[in-house]
Amino acid sequence: MKKITHILAFLSLLLTLPVDQAYAQRREAIVSPQVHPNGQVTFRFQAPQATQVELSAQFLKEKAPMTKDEDGVWSITTQAVDPDLYPYFFIVDGTSVTDPNNVLIFPNERFKNSLVDIQGEKPLLYSVTDVPHGKIAYRYYTSSALNDIRPLVIYTPPGYDPQGSKKYPVLYLIHGATDTHETWFKVGHVNFILDNLIAAGKAEPMIIVMPYANPGLTSAGKPNPTITNNRDYTDELIKEVIPYVEQNYPVKSDAANRAVAGFSRGGYQTLHAGLGNPDLFNYVCAFAPAVNEQRVEESFSKGIYAAPEVLNQNLKLLWLGYGIEDFLYQGALDFAKKLDELQVPYEKMYTPGGHTWMNCRIYLHEIAQKIFK
Repeated sequence: MKKITHILAFLSLLLTLPVDQAYAQRREAIVSPQVHPNGQVTFRFQAPQATQVELSAQFLKEKAPMTKDEDGVWSITTQAVDPDLYPYFFIVDGTSVTDPNNVLIFPNERFKNSLVDIQGEKPLLYSVTDVPHGKIAYRYYTSSALNDIRPLVIYTPPGYDPQGSKKYPVLYLIHGATDTHETWFKVGHVNFILDNLIAAGKAEPMIIVMPYANPGLTSAGKPNPTITNNRDYTDELIKEVIPYVEQNYPVKSDAANRAVAGFSRGGYQTLHAGLGNPDLFNYVCAFAPAVNEQRVEESFSKGIYAAPEVLNQNLKLLWLGYGIEDFLYQGALDFAKKLDELQVPYEKMYTPGGHTWMNCRIYLHEIAQKIFK
């Protein structure tokens, strides 16, 4: 009863205060990250009891110490940062944590970074611009092979009518290891990239299917006991994802209107699915695929990839993208060398930077203008 009396007394006191004094009784909201017009960014984190807080961000070469004020709020203002979308996190007394004041989160099975979006004077590839926009939908299908209900994120282009007569080509877009079906959407911003390209007449209107391509885990993120090889995604893609899409969406179902692309392990899975089945995919685009000389040799010698003459007969585009600072870059050179030896045509794009989603957005922007032409 005393607690209720005290609460009522406190509320009565607030009601008698001027509005500005009443609001002063509340803790001011912490703004983090705060992007300044000059490209600098201020990060803040409240931890009065912490003895050390550091910032780790993809635009920094090393973690940076933050400074605590008298209210226990740690902060740091960076130098000007090049416009892009970057992951970051705080290290609080040795423990990595996301920014609790930021709703933008990097979807991943193992780490949970926050995201800071730094825009410049000119729109970026993924910027939201004043053009017609497509839609993102979450869909689910039952996998008999995995004994699980699996998620899909699906982009449909502006003007899409599920009841209309128009049929669309499909790009199956696979995430990297430990990423999820949401990563191409929330970090890759695939929808805005395609909206901008379609509006400019640079890309064909297409449907993009983003599956959860880690068969080693259930959709709840737990180990899947039915899976012994959690790297190869080909069977699930071909036997379950594609049939679901073709039964539920107005799509063109021939190889000339079907593409597969992916990043890192998703790039490896892309090569397995695409080069192993060129009769199903005429466009195969791998972004920093996790391959090396031995895997490439085995894939061709053991028939995981189709014979060179079959690839040459069927493929309209084989495309490779790598950052020259990527730890997988040597694998790119080995793969390209093998393709040269076998006289299999391909296109490549080597960019600055490493194994990052910044590069992935560049590669998606590039291949979206090449497929289905």
